[in-house]
Amino acid sequence: MKKIERGMQFVAANVDRFRCLVCGAAYTSVADHSLHCPNGHQLDFSKKGTLYFLTHQVQSEYDADMLAARRRVLQAGFFGPIVTAINQALPATPQRILDIGSGEGTPLAQLLEQHANAEDVGIGFDISKAGVNLATQLTTPAYYCVADLAQLPFTDDAFTAIMDVFSPSAYAEFERVLAPGGQLLKVVPNPEYLVELRHLLFEPTDRQYQYDNQRVLDLFHQHYPTATVQRIRYAFDLTNVAFEDLLVMTPLHWGATAASLAAAKSQGLDRITVDVSLLITKN
Repeated sequence: MKKIERGMQFVAANVDRFRCLVCGAAYTSVADHSLHCPNGHQLDFSKKGTLYFLTHQVQSEYDADMLAARRRVLQAGFFGPIVTAINQALPATPQRILDIGSGEGTPLAQLLEQHANAEDVGIGFDISKAGVNLATQLTTPAYYCVADLAQLPFTDDAFTAIMDVFSPSAYAEFERVLAPGGQLLKVVPNPEYLVELRHLLFEPTDRQYQYDNQRVLDLFHQHYPTATVQRIRYAFDLTNVAFEDLLVMTPLHWGATAASLAAAKSQGLDRITVDVSLLITKN
């Protein structure tokens, strides 16, 4: 089956989860390679079977090289324990999962593989067209589209779980598309996340030498004061990962000087610390 046929088949089976950004009505049908709403608005599928829901131009700093490097690192298991923790927090019953800022798609694909319920529905979106195009290369039942988290193209109560790994949040929109009793699972980096790389690239006087996640945590707890917090910390072996891929996949390299990048590439690392908090709340 061609990608466009597979994408159309998925959307047709889940058409009531998508809503028109022009009029707000739920889409009702897929026909002639387009998604149709009851008020005559339509959206065309790309050749890769994706849908482009952006109503305005959005620039993503994540280019194709960065996303490809991220794909190789994540496929090596970099986020493995994080995905496992998210899966363990989900009920075994069929889930409708939305991945916020899904990037090149690996975490959602791995989550669906672990959850292993044939009735699961997984949708990921990102503002990066390059990321979504990469995601369509994965062998997964997940569906990926281009969208903006501030204006989600999904109907009210469409999902039983929202997965947000290192992406910004639009809590009002999350609450709108999350069904009653559904879970929001947000992963934020802790101060020791990639600490070895930070200290390799920056001096103690540099802003990037340290990271503080308190503002993100405070905002989340303002919205969800009863949320649970689970710390996930492990050392990831870089034996089977090209160090340059690790360097390129993270925004840290944007602020580093050419000299520090060259020195880091020369020195490399054997292991890297992954230290995050998994924040969980029910709608």
